[in-house]
Amino acid sequence: MEPTTLPSRDSVRPFFSRFRTVLRRTFFFGSVVLLNIAAILWLTDLFWRMGFQKAHYPLLFIFAILNGLLVLGSSHAIFGAFDMILGRKRSVRISKLAEGKTEPLLTRHAVVIPIYNEDSVRVCTRIEAIYGSIEATGHIESFDFFMLSDTRDLDLWVMEETAWTNLCRRLDGFGRIYYRRRKTNENRKAGNIGDFVRTWGGRYEAMLVLDADSLMDGADIVKMARVMEAYPKLGILQTAPKLIRGVSVFTRLQQFAMRLYGPLFIRGLNFWQLSGGSYWGHNALIRVQPFSEFCELPALPGREPFGGRILSHDFVEAALMVSQGWEVWLAWDIEGTYEEAPPTLVDHLIRDRRWCQGNLQHLWLIFARKLPFSVRMHLFMGIMAYLGSPLWFLFLVLGTWVAWDRFSSELSQLPFDGYAARWFHIDGVQQSLILTLAIFALLFLPKILAVLGAIVTPSIRRSFGGFLPIVIGAFFETLVSMLLAPCIMAAHTMMVLSIISGRAVGWGNQNRETDGTSWGDAIRFHAVQTVLGLVWTIVALKISLTFFAWMIPILAGLIFSAPVSVWTSRSRYGLALAKRKILSTPEELKPPSVMLLADNATAAVDPALDASLSSRRGLVAAVVDPYVNGVHVSLLEHTEITPADELLAERCLSEGPTGLTKSELSELLYLAPAMLLMHRAVWLRPTEGMHSIWTQAVESYRRRLDQSPTPDAG
Repeated sequence: MEPTTLPSRDSVRPFFSRFRTVLRRTFFFGSVVLLNIAAILWLTDLFWRMGFQKAHYPLLFIFAILNGLLVLGSSHAIFGAFDMILGRKRSVRISKLAEGKTEPLLTRHAVVIPIYNEDSVRVCTRIEAIYGSIEATGHIESFDFFMLSDTRDLDLWVMEETAWTNLCRRLDGFGRIYYRRRKTNENRKAGNIGDFVRTWGGRYEAMLVLDADSLMDGADIVKMARVMEAYPKLGILQTAPKLIRGVSVFTRLQQFAMRLYGPLFIRGLNFWQLSGGSYWGHNALIRVQPFSEFCELPALPGREPFGGRILSHDFVEAALMVSQGWEVWLAWDIEGTYEEAPPTLVDHLIRDRRWCQGNLQHLWLIFARKLPFSVRMHLFMGIMAYLGSPLWFLFLVLGTWVAWDRFSSELSQLPFDGYAARWFHIDGVQQSLILTLAIFALLFLPKILAVLGAIVTPSIRRSFGGFLPIVIGAFFETLVSMLLAPCIMAAHTMMVLSIISGRAVGWGNQNRETDGTSWGDAIRFHAVQTVLGLVWTIVALKISLTFFAWMIPILAGLIFSAPVSVWTSRSRYGLALAKRKILSTPEELKPPSVMLLADNATAAVDPALDASLSSRRGLVAAVVDPYVNGVHVSLLEHTEITPADELLAERCLSEGPTGLTKSELSELLYLAPAMLLMHRAVWLRPTEGMHSIWTQAVESYRRRLDQSPTPDAG
């Protein structure tokens, strides 16, 4: 199936006019600015009434930023609710371009899955489910799949090869499902995708980029491909993935919140960004040609953490695409798009450390010339997702200092009258309460709107298990989130300080399964938050009981950060909540077909080709097992063996894998003649002079394949 040339992007009209886009953005951000100005003036008037001090200037400045972020976030939910009330037909949906189309796809598309030290069987179960789901639509001929490995663990490398081979054998996928491991994993995930684009991208109109934990419905993938073919101006089509398979309390909280509240924010985001959207790094379809032409990321000036390679590459790639006239849309109505989340608060914060550094690097780019407004806004929101925490922390510290100074001075309040007193005839306490209530309204209004919308919509109410599960789940999620927020604030503040001090982040694989955070790990990880909370409590009590009462939500979250971290990490508590349908989601109560396909997928597992047995795992299997060795060697470039190669192989035979460095073992695994030499040697040579790891592996074959495996036998 040869690539087909589609109409040029200049030959089609814009899906949404520029005038209407500007009108929407003016209305949205104008509302945000006006609400924020009103709050700033109200607080200024309150400070004047109290007697303006120098410390009030930074407080006002920080409040302007924090309240602006709060109004911005709440406005997304408010406008999202408004968009929902208007109805689906009147909403802006780029995916409507695919409606009514049933003909074969015109072009070829790639499904690419970058992996780094992942469970290859789990990855292959998702590929099998997506493959089967697309096959059910009748359009599998238009798609190829690529497992793009950057795995550094040598044992996992071999297991990826065997899992991929089993998958292809069972699905008859050779020539459609490909596997590639980079020898040098330069520039992390962005480099991995870039290598694919340079090497194979010319064969495809678009590529669907997934993460190792991504799952997507085949019919929705085909719909996205139809939209891409129907609209030549489209550069990236991003979906809004739903979180699934949460077992711990922490992941169940996340997936419930995103599933219940998320649609409001997504619709509100789509209301103003329209064709100037962003790319979130996965579960998105990208047109290959403009991506290859414009999205090669340069290194930033200086060294890490602020310089060097761009970590949060996805935002920047979307920015480059939009700046070159290509459109980036959010397909908010694509339902069959899923991903998994870190299982504990600790894992979540470890991942956030990498994202924090990547987003702060965007400070180099946000003021770059010729960037469209929507691009700058996305970069700004990404930066403030992490800078907001140290600003909040600083605001609380300054507030504590002002309160300490006020109470320790024992000065009475001067009778200044502000505009609020003259116009509304209220005292200072009432003015403070009004501002507080307004802030709390902005905080909780999105949740209230989402809960009300779910309750009054029968289909949504039933999908979450009914009225009580929704209300109890929302209340429970709100309570625990209030406890988690101060801990996350402190952690993000330390991340930002760490990055400013010059400490760059490493590249680790994401933990996707765990049985919970241990008490020792939690105490060590949250020690700073706990001590900070205890010291702050003493200071607050010395100031006054009233001030302490105001600070209780913050102080409780800091002091109990370790217990809350441990408790929310436990799977047994999450399962207990699931039995009562608390924090349940529609995907949990009624799993979609692609999830069921993934649950029942077994193609990657075959006892005849297995590199995961304890007695011959990974690298050992690649040397000893005839089938694993054959698969591994077949994927290598064949070269002539040199004396140095033979010497390295002989050392490995006599000293075992532990006698070689990791770089030597890696080099050996890339040498096809050396791998064949070692395979013949372990089976044909006498055991004298051979390391015991090889002889034990050969001995394990005495067990018949149809016998039950034991933990120590292969």
